[in-house]
Amino acid sequence: MITMRVSGMTIRAPFVLFWLLELAICMLAVLIAVMVRFVGDTALISDQFDSPWLSTLAFGGIMTISLVCFGLYQSHFRGGALGVLLRIALGFAAGGVALALFYYLVPSAYLGRGVTGIAMGISFFVIGTLRPLYLPIVEQKNLKRRLAIVGCGEDASTIDRRLKRRADRRGFDIVHYLNFEQLESPAVTSHEVIDPPPSLLHYCRQHGVQELVLALSDQRAHIPSDQLIECRLAGIDVIELISFFEREAGFLPLNLVRPSWFIYAGGFRSGRAWDAAKRAVDLLASGLLLLISWPVMLLTAMAILIESGAGAPVFYRQERVGYGGLPIGVLKFRSMQVDAEAAGKAVWATANDDRITRVGRVIRALRIDELPQILNVFKGDMSLVGPRPERPSFVAELSEKIPYYAERHQVKPGVTGWAQVSYPYGASEDDARCKHEFDLYYVKNRSLFLDLFILLQTVEVVLLGKGAR
Repeated sequence: MITMRVSGMTIRAPFVLFWLLELAICMLAVLIAVMVRFVGDTALISDQFDSPWLSTLAFGGIMTISLVCFGLYQSHFRGGALGVLLRIALGFAAGGVALALFYYLVPSAYLGRGVTGIAMGISFFVIGTLRPLYLPIVEQKNLKRRLAIVGCGEDASTIDRRLKRRADRRGFDIVHYLNFEQLESPAVTSHEVIDPPPSLLHYCRQHGVQELVLALSDQRAHIPSDQLIECRLAGIDVIELISFFEREAGFLPLNLVRPSWFIYAGGFRSGRAWDAAKRAVDLLASGLLLLISWPVMLLTAMAILIESGAGAPVFYRQERVGYGGLPIGVLKFRSMQVDAEAAGKAVWATANDDRITRVGRVIRALRIDELPQILNVFKGDMSLVGPRPERPSFVAELSEKIPYYAERHQVKPGVTGWAQVSYPYGASEDDARCKHEFDLYYVKNRSLFLDLFILLQTVEVVLLGKGAR
């Protein structure tokens, strides 16, 4: 499958084409809706709309970006037909709200309720009809990238262990594992393992292999570098296993990370210009969010006071580890009983935790309890996007058990993050390890474009309550 790298993110060409197709469908739906609404009276049409192209493009752009928010252009999407229709419906509902706000800010783009309603109905029907056809198209083998894995030991078997589902493999098809390590009992069992061919280039051409993935557990295994160079110069890509996971899965398996990788790998964006740009975005976005969310925050504060009594605290200030490993005070709406940690020891939250109040269950499910952290962003302790900050006691414990855990503190913690939109709620050491693999990906590939994508995906996390506990 053809992929592109945009500001550190891997974008898959078929899903870009799907977005462009649905953008065109939505824009065409507006034109049809106008003709239906005004029965072809072009004079009335020109009088009704100040900026017809702006109105059409705004409708299509906002609707398709709303579908992005619900994960409908992700290559790893695993929802069935019902899940697709639910997300399309939610996307159009969210798009309708966003359109209303846009029309308020840009009155010249207003389409009118009749035209907007007809256009939404047409585009929803067409997109809902075509959507089930998309995934079978991208899962065709001739659209996938044909790979040969150089190695068949423990490192190579990480592909089978971590990319099990069909949705995880939409971008590639493994032809063979090549036993360069000369193992008598390969760790890989899901695909055919063959002896190393005399000529890698001849093998690749014979089997249509487009990429070689270097996955040797034993670094002493001999790979003729001249053959790899020959393949590379012949147009066959050669990639390390960890870079393969970075591209295909969006995380970095910790068993594959070596100290030298931090030295030689690209990415790890930093510098004054980057810091200033990210800070400017944080200030602008946090100010806008405060302006939008203050009614919800006020209602939440009132609900907490009604349930717990006038003397109970509304907010909960919790010490977390921030940028550079320094402590910060993270502000949240109190969602647990006042004496939830009476013993003075931090405890992982669990499913059906009896410490959580009735109001707390609602605001946790909707992530409203995190809204006061906008003030942390405004202050500069946090960013809107980054690894979630953890308690000092958890950090001390996890740093001893999880490799490179301290590296997450080289960026500001965030209200939301790549791990939050890619992995369920973390409430154990195993979860923390898996989430750290996503956090490392973010630390390496962070960009304003990736931040925007994470913020869009957070809409689905909040509205569908994914991972809430």
